[in-house]
Amino acid sequence: MTSEAATSEPIIVCKDVSKWFGDFQVLRDVSVTVQPKEVVVIIGPSGSGKSTFIRCINRLEEHQEGEIIIDDIVMDHNVRNITAIRREIGMVFQSFNLFPHLTVIQNIMLAPMNVRRWPRERAEAKARELLTRVGIPEQADKYPGQLSGGQQQRVAIARALAMEPKIMLFDEPTSALDPEMIKEVLDVMKELARSGMTMLVVTHEMGFASEVADRVLFFDQGRIVEEGKPDVIFEKPQHPRTQLFLSQIL
Repeated sequence: MTSEAATSEPIIVCKDVSKWFGDFQVLRDVSVTVQPKEVVVIIGPSGSGKSTFIRCINRLEEHQEGEIIIDDIVMDHNVRNITAIRREIGMVFQSFNLFPHLTVIQNIMLAPMNVRRWPRERAEAKARELLTRVGIPEQADKYPGQLSGGQQQRVAIARALAMEPKIMLFDEPTSALDPEMIKEVLDVMKELARSGMTMLVVTHEMGFASEVADRVLFFDQGRIVEEGKPDVIFEKPQHPRTQLFLSQIL
């Protein structure tokens, strides 16, 4: 994280965020701030609330208590606020969610043309630039079904970047990939982090977290149990739950 990011106002502010699915409380008073250009990696056992938390940040899930503020816009029931926040956030999921009947470049051009009202020429130029950035410019005219899983996920990243977001959210982006395809996606994410993108990443890839994260959050049972720099979390975790989790996966 740059000194500029460290001294600026946070771009994400979450205060005492809680959420229930029926009677089950999945998030419990989660409070965290994220600075511009900061890379925050979220780890923890399955069912700990990691994915639900980042889905609340762009209102794919609605939190019931607490406050979420994105780039000075309060996340509430105001549709304009929700729309404004979503314009600034790109999200990449476990599944690629590409439109199978559209080519790769058409998938990337769709949102800039329909949401940002870019002319076709501008959208196409941006799409080709992003395909080069993620390392697959030659796949522009293929359909998603003709690509490997790793290539599809790189297209999904390019599609999210096409809206020129200020924040990128990643929800276990490599968990559906074969092992040999994971590195190519992580390499794209590393480049994105180095470029200064604000990123929240839910992942089980601890090597990526160690190399790229400015900060690691460890979730358990809907709470942030421990947070800190990667070397501290991975080498000298303080909380017994963090210690147990890391002992089982490292």
